[in-house]
Amino acid sequence: MAKPLNFMTAEHAASYINDGDIVGFSGFTAAGAPKAIPTALAARAKLFHEDGQPFKISIYTGASTGCSLDSELAEADAIAFRTPYQSSKELREAINSGRTSYVDMHLSHLAQQLRYSFLPKPKFAIVEACDVTEYGEIVPTTGVGISPTICQMADYIIIELNHHHPTDLRGFHDIYIPTDPPQRRDIPIYKVSDRFGSLSIQVNPQKILGIVETDRQDEVSAFAPLDEVTERIGQNVADFLVAEINARRIPKQFLPIQSGVGNIANAVLGALGSNPNIPPFEMFTEVIQDAVIDLMEKEKVKFASGCSLTITPEELEKVYSNKNYFRNKIGLRSQEITNNPEVIRRLGLITINTALEADIYGNVNSTHVLGTKMMNGIGGSGDFTRNAYLSIFTTPSTAKKGDISAFVPMVSHHDHTEHDVHVMITEHGVADLRGKSPIQRAMTIIDKCVAPNYRQMLRDYVNHCPVSHTPHNLAACFAMHTEFIKTGTMKNVKWENYM
Repeated sequence: MAKPLNFMTAEHAASYINDGDIVGFSGFTAAGAPKAIPTALAARAKLFHEDGQPFKISIYTGASTGCSLDSELAEADAIAFRTPYQSSKELREAINSGRTSYVDMHLSHLAQQLRYSFLPKPKFAIVEACDVTEYGEIVPTTGVGISPTICQMADYIIIELNHHHPTDLRGFHDIYIPTDPPQRRDIPIYKVSDRFGSLSIQVNPQKILGIVETDRQDEVSAFAPLDEVTERIGQNVADFLVAEINARRIPKQFLPIQSGVGNIANAVLGALGSNPNIPPFEMFTEVIQDAVIDLMEKEKVKFASGCSLTITPEELEKVYSNKNYFRNKIGLRSQEITNNPEVIRRLGLITINTALEADIYGNVNSTHVLGTKMMNGIGGSGDFTRNAYLSIFTTPSTAKKGDISAFVPMVSHHDHTEHDVHVMITEHGVADLRGKSPIQRAMTIIDKCVAPNYRQMLRDYVNHCPVSHTPHNLAACFAMHTEFIKTGTMKNVKWENYM
């Protein structure tokens, strides 16, 4: 049954949401995230706080969001609980100070855990759309995230109808919610460009509380420009993959790529695109970023399936000015599909993600600074790494102008185990860990990936450890971290002071 569209202001929409409510938001990164209602909600929270009254909500999103959502609400001290991923400086401070409870989750898990009632269901879904009909048909903008599931589960839906995005964005999306066990069937994606879902999200129109009209671009900023280190990492990845093709460990027609987000990912994609020995390829990933659009225009990327178009306004204008071309090259899905282990394993992805820290045995920390302070979250890196045809982690070998080594005896927080990490790559080289014992992995990583001024230090650590399958000295394995906390650098570790 149709329901007349009810238009309202952002302030009116925010007035429905009260302290303690659970709200699900659309979007994935800043792409497709609501902007006007969260800003109005932050202003509402500040008024309550000035009056001495509590006002905090719990938030589900697809991943990180724009500054109008996470940052504004964190600054207003309006977030009691947050999952599954974030990248806001203000929210990070609230999490690490204990003001906001945070659950770091694999991105493929959130939608299904909501449907399984592992987490409380949202009362409200706030969704950005480029089109909505009186029959409950919602066409998302540039990010899908968990929108299909929160729209299905929420008691009420509020829509930000963003006129910055054309209504004929219809056709870019492929919307599908899997049936829950024990009735779940296979997800029929057998090649990256397969589409099998709907062009929009269908909801009961009676649940749509109101519509807020906006005209605001996505809050996507350009990444830092490439430097010598990131360019060398990108080149090392490309050279390694060419060698894998030549060795016939990768089919000559190549395999789909999953790439994380950021300037290292841009460097990797640029190197892959410019290498004449790598054929045109497809991407099955989460975030479609600027470098992907450039490679599509050059016919180097044939098709990209992702959760969001996280591209700068200039690149998005390219897409919108040539929609018919890009509509046949881009598919936007929910993260429950883009990150699905079944599909990742079937398609045979080459996955490329970034480590915050790794140890000499191949374990990876992608979330916590010095083991305690949350940076952003695990995101989808675990979904892809655990199910990849070939899993690669990249990282600069040092940070803080060389005072921190990215490689240590034991990671201070453990996100990805040695069992899932096939290859480590830095600006210095490539450590192929496949088929190697722990001590062989350690020597390979030290020789190929570690910064030169830390190599002997880490060799000395191994040599001072008791002989065992995985040599460790539990009194000294965090000495490099401890030394950094004490002196501001890892460069001067003396193992005899710790062993």
